[in-house]
Amino acid sequence: MMFTEENLAKIRTAVCEAERRTRGEIVPMIVPRSAQYREAGHALGVILALITLSTLLLWDRPGWGGILSPAWILLAVVVAYGVGDYAGLLPATIRLLTSKERIDSAVRRRAEAAFYEHGLHKTREGTGILIMLSLLERRVQVLADKAINERVPPSTWDQIVQELVAAIHEGRPTEGFCRAIEKCGDLLAEHFPARPSDNPDELSDDLIQER
Repeated sequence: MMFTEENLAKIRTAVCEAERRTRGEIVPMIVPRSAQYREAGHALGVILALITLSTLLLWDRPGWGGILSPAWILLAVVVAYGVGDYAGLLPATIRLLTSKERIDSAVRRRAEAAFYEHGLHKTREGTGILIMLSLLERRVQVLADKAINERVPPSTWDQIVQELVAAIHEGRPTEGFCRAIEKCGDLLAEHFPARPSDNPDELSDDLIQER
């Protein structure tokens, strides 16, 4: 997913505008994936290896040819596993073979790690919000710090997540991020309004893009 300088500027402006009204900090972020999901490649490799073995044993029955040596059969099975293991690296394969629970858990853990990696837990009043998009999984995770969670129920973020995901699917990621940032700003302004002479900008306002 590519953002032009103009798009990045719009997201930065949205963060600045939202944070001007509140003591909270909002950090938008994009990661390419939340986990490696090596089990997907292993599963596909095993499936292809079993199909290959079954096919060759059936075809090589006495009276059907019977010309393949055990060594050739073993080689074919190993190659089939390798092909499946490699194909398991493809995003479409990962999404097909990985359970929703596994993906949800991976995205959640990646967001929790990012929350600490980028210092959202260090805000003065515990008012940081992370909006993270994980591209491979096509998932959005919103994480809020303790002070916010004490006042805002977790279900509050569901609509923000759904609207951002919908905007991304429609090819409007910049608009989706800006809208999500605005809504988070509204919630923060309600519970943690800005103080006229005491509202430091504690974290970067730029969209974080990990490679």
